[in-house]
Amino acid sequence: MSAPVTELLDLSLVIPAYNEAASLPGLLTELRAALSHLDKTYEVIVVDDGSTDGTFQVLKQLAEADPCLIAVQLRRNFGQTAAFAAGFNLAQGEVIVTLDADGQNDPADILALLAKIDAGYDIASGWRVNRKEPFITRRIPSLIANWILARRSGVRLHDSGCSLKAYRREVVKHVRLYGEMHRFIPALASGMGVTAAEVPVNDRARQFGKSKYGLSRTFRVILDLFTLNFLLGFQARPMQLFGGLGLLTGGAGFLILLYLTYLKLTQNVLLSNRPILWLGVMLVIIGVQFMFFGLIAEMMTRIYHESTNTQTYTIRQIVHNQLTSQPANYPTDQLPTHPAHDLPRHEATQHRP
Repeated sequence: MSAPVTELLDLSLVIPAYNEAASLPGLLTELRAALSHLDKTYEVIVVDDGSTDGTFQVLKQLAEADPCLIAVQLRRNFGQTAAFAAGFNLAQGEVIVTLDADGQNDPADILALLAKIDAGYDIASGWRVNRKEPFITRRIPSLIANWILARRSGVRLHDSGCSLKAYRREVVKHVRLYGEMHRFIPALASGMGVTAAEVPVNDRARQFGKSKYGLSRTFRVILDLFTLNFLLGFQARPMQLFGGLGLLTGGAGFLILLYLTYLKLTQNVLLSNRPILWLGVMLVIIGVQFMFFGLIAEMMTRIYHESTNTQTYTIRQIVHNQLTSQPANYPTDQLPTHPAHDLPRHEATQHRP
């Protein structure tokens, strides 16, 4: 481990990968071609999220020949959000660009994203205008999710699920990621008063492997939307949520009891032989309790991670420029020195692939 680096790069690219051994060589070739037009120092951080197809072996070979490539191997499959978090913690660029490793994001679109950042925006988000995904299982849920996010966060994006995005460093460095919240980074950062712009990007068909997402992803997104709605609106004032629901449910219960009292006094109706009434009451109570338990558990998880400064991932090893390290839990304040950092800017750009 070397001393912390004080000088920042111009650009960091963060790419999570899971079983993408076949697509990575071609993607990195495209990245080098796209970035060769920029007079910027940069790094490419590829995080292998516990792949089983030899992805890290491919990355290791590529990283040993490319000083701008950093290959990170997580100990197991922690999920895409954790892989993004690992890349963000290691990133040393003033601007951080994210994209998928499957080749569906076009590296040539990065230049347009960076142009928006240079124009003064904090976030530049890709917009897959002509999406090559199933309409019912992927596009309709995406439309609903984007509409909810726009109304709740004030950050109006047509395609929040597109991984191709560019962020100013201070945006991602102040956003804590848990669960599967990586797709909601612009909404999570809305409390910082960020400005966001959309850029139409090319959505390409997958050439290797198959999609890691199915219909179950839609249900996870719905649950994440509920969590996000709570975090954006009621994290600092939960009593307004719980109190409001308590008034609604308590008021409804009071009206029911008042009505039953009226029936008992005026018509002498027997109430104890109506099991459907008690079944309905029990189901409502159980449903409300489950929702509350989910919210409380979410908050407890965040309090635990932030108070203990623990991460949602552990790194097995990092390969960079033929240097391999095997930290048990890689600290975020002691990053490996990049060769480009130790050179003047005009020499550092000569190391671009």
